[in-house]
Amino acid sequence: MGDGPRREFIETEAGAIHVAVAGEGPPLLLLHGFPQTHVMWFRIAPALAEDFTVVMPDLRGYGDSAKPAGDPAHEAYSKRSMAADQVQVMEALGFDLFQVVGHDRGARVAHRMALDHPERVRRLALLDILPTLTVFEQVNSRIALDYYHWFFLAQPADLPERMIGADPDFYLRRTIASWCGTEGAIADEAMGEYLRCFRDPAAIHAACEDYRAGATIDLEHDRADRKARIRCPTLVLWGDRGLAGAGPDVLAIWREKAEDVRGHALDCGHFLAEERPAETYEALIAFLDRDAAG
Repeated sequence: MGDGPRREFIETEAGAIHVAVAGEGPPLLLLHGFPQTHVMWFRIAPALAEDFTVVMPDLRGYGDSAKPAGDPAHEAYSKRSMAADQVQVMEALGFDLFQVVGHDRGARVAHRMALDHPERVRRLALLDILPTLTVFEQVNSRIALDYYHWFFLAQPADLPERMIGADPDFYLRRTIASWCGTEGAIADEAMGEYLRCFRDPAAIHAACEDYRAGATIDLEHDRADRKARIRCPTLVLWGDRGLAGAGPDVLAIWREKAEDVRGHALDCGHFLAEERPAETYEALIAFLDRDAAG
């Protein structure tokens, strides 16, 4: 994104969260997924910054943000804890009420934020995910193969850390290539940034802890909130050649979780903002409230 965004580190209970901020207007929080960083938004952030104050953090454990050690209960990387980080980030920037767009793990953080902090989230957009609990409760051979990384990364430490750490560049490149449905969509500069951050053993451990939390404490929280519904307007977008689009009725599933859901598939794989930036931007700008106060 060149020299456009201003960058700062904001102290939270997890430690310092690295944030890039661009534009002026209503606050819009963009949350990236695994195995990426805030750089994944580079194709659409400049256009969004024409109407919004765009806040792009590296999630706890990712990019240049703090990477606390895991704990036996995996609470440090629960989506509840990661969502709380981002509420603190927005508060530090002066925003008590904001809109959120999340992709992949960032969308899971955003989902939890909308449940735990409904007074904060004005509108919510979820990119290429199904609810965590739904996926685990519907595991079959297809899900086990397509979502193999959920079960591999969640293995006890330090098995996946050692295996990935033997050649982190291969693992990251192979993972992104297998999920991307559009040749050349991942810019070399972006891939270089993903590799730089992922080579850190602490980042590999954090990513594994993120998935260990997804298979344990996050499910506890989701089961406790099984009947809770997202109250704010919600947009769901997914790639018809991505993991979320492989079979299920995505909107029907999310309508069980939220009161007001709309959305559609895009002709791409998992990385909507990089594979189909124009279509992703158009869907977001039509949904988001450009007149909302912070």
